[in-house]
Amino acid sequence: MTITRYGILALLASTALVSGCASDSTAPNALAQGSPVSAVAGAQSVDNFMLVDAGMEAHELYRKAHASAVVLVVQANGDAVLRGQAGAVNALASSYGAKGVEVLMLNSTGKDTREAIIAEAEKAGYRAPVLMDSYQLVGESLGVTRSGEAIVVNPKTWTIAWRGPVGGAAAALDALLAGQAAPASVAVAQGTPIAFPSKAQAHKISYAKDVAPILEAKCVACHQDGGIGPFAMSSYEMVKGFSPMIREVIRTDRMPPYNADPRVGRFKDDKNLSAAEIKTLVHWMEAGAPRGEGADPLAIARHVAPDWPLGKPDLVLNIPAYTVPASGVVDYQRPAIANPLTEGKWIKATTVKPGDRQSVHHVLTGWMAEMPANGQSSETRWRGSVGGYAVGSESTVFDKTVGTFLPAGGAIGFQMHYTPYGKEATDNSQIGVYFHDTQPELVMRSVVVIDTSISIPPNTARHTETAYVEFPNDALLYAAFPHAHYRAYSSDLWIQYPDGRKKLLLTLPRYDFNWQRSYDFAEPVKIPAGSRIIANYVYDNSRQNPANPDPTIKVTWGEQSHEEMLFTNLQFRWVDETSAKQVNSDARLAPTRLMGMMDDNLDGRLQKAELKGNMGNMISPFFARIDADSDGSIDKAELAKAQALLPGRRRGAEAANAPTQPKGTSGGR
Repeated sequence: MTITRYGILALLASTALVSGCASDSTAPNALAQGSPVSAVAGAQSVDNFMLVDAGMEAHELYRKAHASAVVLVVQANGDAVLRGQAGAVNALASSYGAKGVEVLMLNSTGKDTREAIIAEAEKAGYRAPVLMDSYQLVGESLGVTRSGEAIVVNPKTWTIAWRGPVGGAAAALDALLAGQAAPASVAVAQGTPIAFPSKAQAHKISYAKDVAPILEAKCVACHQDGGIGPFAMSSYEMVKGFSPMIREVIRTDRMPPYNADPRVGRFKDDKNLSAAEIKTLVHWMEAGAPRGEGADPLAIARHVAPDWPLGKPDLVLNIPAYTVPASGVVDYQRPAIANPLTEGKWIKATTVKPGDRQSVHHVLTGWMAEMPANGQSSETRWRGSVGGYAVGSESTVFDKTVGTFLPAGGAIGFQMHYTPYGKEATDNSQIGVYFHDTQPELVMRSVVVIDTSISIPPNTARHTETAYVEFPNDALLYAAFPHAHYRAYSSDLWIQYPDGRKKLLLTLPRYDFNWQRSYDFAEPVKIPAGSRIIANYVYDNSRQNPANPDPTIKVTWGEQSHEEMLFTNLQFRWVDETSAKQVNSDARLAPTRLMGMMDDNLDGRLQKAELKGNMGNMISPFFARIDADSDGSIDKAELAKAQALLPGRRRGAEAANAPTQPKGTSGGR
């Protein structure tokens, strides 16, 4: 499913937006007068940044290194002067786009909301993306003073080649593309004045009272002795030494590694920095990171990562050791161990502790009714999870009234993904399991929105794939865990109600393969029976993607990181189910994944053109037989009937969703 840049916003309902400081009149500085930068203060460098546009697409400046030039047109809502220049802005984008020039608009007012920017863009007719500089840090660092100014950036040097009114940008681009200096301009941009009042307060920021508490609350959990961060924030001196790097990763939104857009949804344990926290940290660092007065809170606290972050586990499972080679591609390892429990217990939390953190990419687990004869796990035998791991997501903690059941006996299987990093290493990972003292009231379950038929064409910067699952009964959605590989650019999650209405639940404008986590909703999302949960993934299989192993090849589904996935795990519970009165609705839920995997146009039917990938190739020869009413498409009932003839695949799908419960019932994560 393709989502247009601005049309997507018409679907949003009751979205909380970030607003900032108001715009005031201010005197324009020398750089805003249209003069060549070299004549004012030398070539002004442009630091990297990442901003999300009003259509919810992320833009990182330095990722545009292959562009001939990047033009930033300063925009403000209600600016009649700039509205009158909309044609000139659009002409820049259309005329110079073929020459490798990228034209973007930049809203640094700090007060214009996403919806208001969308409305303004539609009214004025702007076709270029409008970047939302909600915290004003980018406009501030560029010396922006008024809307209507165009800033031409040279990607070869990451310096400003020219700045001035929009009308002069074409001549500046012609000169830059010809390898010449841009002509001087004496005209002044006449748009709306834009002020940056927070900058004037930077001298009041205290390391001890303002900066250190933010770092303790949002950063130290990883950046402590023994933590997963590359350095410990153990003192002022350590923070000051790394302050240029910290500023950069905040401006590019790489840290903290919490990729959910704060303007969409509310989540437990939200690691995003607030607008005030971001401005405090960046302004303090830009002021030289002064020590100031007061004791050093970081040095006094002496944070050390605990052996087990949730405390001593009730049960520790030792995953069989594996020696990871120094190089090459390692096939998934699937060892299994005997389940040590002699009686079934309800899980309330798990933590995976990787033995060799650098080589362990992820860990998945599943309970099996019996130990396989060859000692090797198979996901098709799994009847539920006993924890999982990816960098940034080590622990799973359920609400106190919710749990999953781990039966006695049988075996526990593992899926281990290792990535060599230049030297041989031995991994001895462990899983800590925490049990409820008494049977919880509710049962947590899970299902995966998955599409193994994805096909990403080569040299394509934006390619969208979509999948969904349809809920047969009322449910409550607790969490979502999006997963893909190196070429994933963004991901979002929607609910589509039975009447066709849609609501955006979660969006990751920039997917970061290196940091993956579960996003737990602050309040469970109500899923009425017949609703779909839809996952969209955008992939960047181009040379602009610095993580892309090879942009010249078509990429399909695969386990290894150089292949791709569309995989979103959902944690939910059935509304009418308790642990004492279990309702096995999973058998009706699992088959909808196959329809959701291939139904590209979301019409609830499969046309022959939609059959692709291994499963599509299996179904295609039997299309006419499955299409019982001969209407040229396969509906849900026809597909479910066909699936019933594939018992092995049916069991595998169901096994991935639910562990065996007491008295033979099924449920749980």
